[in-house]
Amino acid sequence: MADNFVKEIQVKNMVCPRCVLAVEQSLQQLDIPFDKVVLGKVFLPQAIDKDKLPKLEQVFHQLGFEILKSKEVQRIEEVKNLLNEFIRKADIPEGFHLMDFIKQHIPEDYSRISHLFSSTEGITLEYFFIQLKLDKVKEWLFYEEMQLSEMAWKLGYSSVQHLSSQFKKHTGMTPSAYKKIKKGSAEGWK
Repeated sequence: MADNFVKEIQVKNMVCPRCVLAVEQSLQQLDIPFDKVVLGKVFLPQAIDKDKLPKLEQVFHQLGFEILKSKEVQRIEEVKNLLNEFIRKADIPEGFHLMDFIKQHIPEDYSRISHLFSSTEGITLEYFFIQLKLDKVKEWLFYEEMQLSEMAWKLGYSSVQHLSSQFKKHTGMTPSAYKKIKKGSAEGWK
């Protein structure tokens, strides 16, 4: 098994800088040398000892991560990490097209990636991207970081109305109703 992971390990559910830190700490704890850890990937200088791989999988599982093994699953996770990182920066340019963005970063046929994503995740790539954008809006609403018009602009919506209608369609409430409900909630913005 370790031979499959000589140069890199694909890790599912790494979505933020804290995830990178948690993975680095896990590797250090298990005394597994690594060159670099980035969202979704661990780069290794050598193969992992066979006795350490199950321990690493167990530690990752406890943290909510998973080592990906099939190429298809790795590709989907790469797409998800790419989109998560893009939304985290929250600066979607005017005229943005998801297909062009994916094609620019992943040298593979978009329709194949889109089909693979849908069959693996149970939702379309476009729907996943909308969910990411709306999660970002929820976060901003909860922390009162900016006005709705600025959110719409940063996330590439054509107008506040477009953002509001998409938000209501996917959450069942308007952004202002969501803000009122979540502000008094103990569960945070999610």
